Amino acid sequence: MKNKIIVISMGVVALALMGPASNAAQNPPAKNGGGKLSAKDKRFMNEAAKGGMMEVEWGKLAAQNAKHPDVKKFGNRMVTDHSKANDELMTLAKEEGVQLPAAKSSGKWKSDKDYIDMMVKDHEKDLAEFQAEAKDGTDPDLKKFAGKTSKVVEKHLQMAKEIQGRLK
Repeated sequence: MKNKIIVISMGVVALALMGPASNAAQNPPAKNGGGKLSAKDKRFMNEAAKGGMMEVEWGKLAAQNAKHPDVKKFGNRMVTDHSKANDELMTLAKEEGVQLPAAKSSGKWKSDKDYIDMMVKDHEKDLAEFQAEAKDGTDPDLKKFAGKTSKVVEKHLQMAKEIQGRLK
């Protein structure tokens, strides 16, 4: 009986010791001590999150509703690439202790050309913002994300411009 009590006691102690460690592994603290990103970095993260979610939503609509096959294909590419970037950004935000905005409903456009024109304009703006963050950001992980993602945004812009030329 005495051995059972010792074993049970040791098990309780082990569980007590594992609890906080297990919880820390599931919810790691912000790597910078909780919110030490610059205001500019946080603003970039929030804008990138909003833009990325919009790209996914609009991409889904384009993939479903576009008439031109290139626009449908481009929409699918937006969903794939921006979903991946959004996941990476969410991971970074969690590590930094930053709460990103929730997805909003998407807008509408009248034609394939309207969608592609919006994508060209949006990707031009996004490319400048991602390149600026990659160059001037203060957080090394966020700068790396921005640099890597700016290459994807640049490719999207090139694709959108090519499609735009075919739709004229």
